[in-house]
Amino acid sequence: MNRKDVIILGAAGRDFHNFNTYFRNREEFNVVAFTAAQIPNIDGRKYPAELAGTFYPDGIPIYPESELIRLIKDLEVQICVFSYSDVTYQKVMSVSSVVNAAGADFMLLGPNQTQVKSTKPVISILAVRTGCGKSQTSRRVIEILMAKGLKVVAIRHPMPYGNLVEQKVQRFATLEDLEKHKCTIEEMEEYEPHVIRGNVIYAGVDYEAILREAEKEADIILWDGGNNDFSFYHSDLTITVADPHRAGHELNYYPGETTLRMADVVIINKIDSSSPENIQIVRNSIFKVNPKAIVIDGASPLTVDKPELIRGKKVLVVEDGPTLTHGEMKIGAGTVAAMKFGASELVDPRNYAVGKLAETFRIYPNIGTLLPAMGYGEEQVADLEKTIELTPCDTVVIATPIDLNRVVKINKPTVQVGYDLQEIGKPDLNDVLEEFIRKIKS
Repeated sequence: MNRKDVIILGAAGRDFHNFNTYFRNREEFNVVAFTAAQIPNIDGRKYPAELAGTFYPDGIPIYPESELIRLIKDLEVQICVFSYSDVTYQKVMSVSSVVNAAGADFMLLGPNQTQVKSTKPVISILAVRTGCGKSQTSRRVIEILMAKGLKVVAIRHPMPYGNLVEQKVQRFATLEDLEKHKCTIEEMEEYEPHVIRGNVIYAGVDYEAILREAEKEADIILWDGGNNDFSFYHSDLTITVADPHRAGHELNYYPGETTLRMADVVIINKIDSSSPENIQIVRNSIFKVNPKAIVIDGASPLTVDKPELIRGKKVLVVEDGPTLTHGEMKIGAGTVAAMKFGASELVDPRNYAVGKLAETFRIYPNIGTLLPAMGYGEEQVADLEKTIELTPCDTVVIATPIDLNRVVKINKPTVQVGYDLQEIGKPDLNDVLEEFIRKIKS
């Protein structure tokens, strides 16, 4: 058979899943390379032979996406598969033009080709952009279901930045598991809020294998999505979170509009801090593309453990990294808390950033007056610690979902900012989930 040579364009997540579900065992395709974008330190590695299957005894190399044109020509590639998320339509079609001009076909794989079917009911939490509030929505859904006596196991969108063979199937039930699996800061931000509440959460690389393990201990599977990607699993209930702070983005980012169109329920989050005009833009978008969806209004009220350390102080705000980088948010919960509780000044860390953190500001120059909590490896974590140490401020306002003091040494007083989802009015998530439970039991 004359196999078609393929490159999968990704960011260590959807790309591996697309390979595993669509390409791995098909002899008509030959995946010659992955390319990497968005996430540092992925290129230069291999998708290992142990995970790649019988057609790939040497594994599959991973290159930077900047080498795409050369790879298409040198490897005589016929198909390039776009497999990462939270990018503008302009970006998607620009990459398509690069691929087509180099002579190859451009492919986008959809849910029917890539979603795995579970033996248990599945609820998927999605979003139209990174940083809309999926994590607090997932926690809220789990709390409601647990109160009804159901065992919920969460499965998180992949973040496999370490040894891919060791990360094939990961189970997190305790804080010690985070250390055992050598989690990055980004991974801890997603896993830790679950485990401290007594929930089990799975993640890794092979999402069918992960699902089969999770099914053994769950009444309901909850897919906790990443970026604005659609679910890896066939879902019985899809909840998509929208963000009026970025009104209009829900119809202009891939695959955010896909998640909006797929939704059974749309939560308009952050209405407590958004303008009425922007909220209405999001409502109009929902009605335009998915008028049958149930719409829930939501807020993410802040909690601050030591507000007296903010008032009148010069503060450095540390926010969730991906929300600020490819999520393109200029402020986050920490900035809002600093302004609300009367900080005298937000200190700009740019002049004090070192190493990988300085590089982050160069790559993403539109980040606001704050520090993204980037920590994809030991070097980046060390640079984060040094940047905080060098930045002259009275207080560090930490708005990451984890206590950053556990990860880096901070030589200044710290304030922890938290946020949870709060539904406003009716219908609410309890109404939706009661109806869902009735359906799966009937």
